[in-house]
Amino acid sequence: MRQEVLTWNDVDALIDHLIPQFDVAFDAMVMISRGGIVPGGILAEALGLAHILLAAVDFPAQMAMARAKLVAWPKFIQFPDEPLLEGRRTLIVDDVWGSGRTMTAVRARVEAAGSIPYTCVLHFNPHRSLFGALRPDFYAALTDAYIVYPWEIQRGGDKVLADPAGVG
Repeated sequence: MRQEVLTWNDVDALIDHLIPQFDVAFDAMVMISRGGIVPGGILAEALGLAHILLAAVDFPAQMAMARAKLVAWPKFIQFPDEPLLEGRRTLIVDDVWGSGRTMTAVRARVEAAGSIPYTCVLHFNPHRSLFGALRPDFYAALTDAYIVYPWEIQRGGDKVLADPAGVG
């Protein structure tokens, strides 16, 4: 699979492409952990949103068949309480829509809480989506590549330079 490594300037351009698409005033945002945290934070600041929530979703890693893995039910590790969503126009943000499983699971749960959900990603891969014609309400770019965002670049302990002054 083709890989594309983005810079912060690339992300800024994607955000600049997204914002004019919004044809509704949002009351809340649900960022999907972990990929949606950075773009969600940037969008929240740009849109002046203060009601920011987090959803963390996990899908079973081990399944007998690859196909069964794709249709497995999600496990919500973290999700906002329903009263925090009820009656709000909620922008749900993630970095990429690949298979679409995470976004559709979060969208369904946001809607079940009595919210009006709107889905938003930086990249939409229609070739990987498991949901046919269903697509994000807002997306900045179409892709068929594996995207590496600037916040995903390895920054482990071995990547940090020692403090030459020893101040630490």
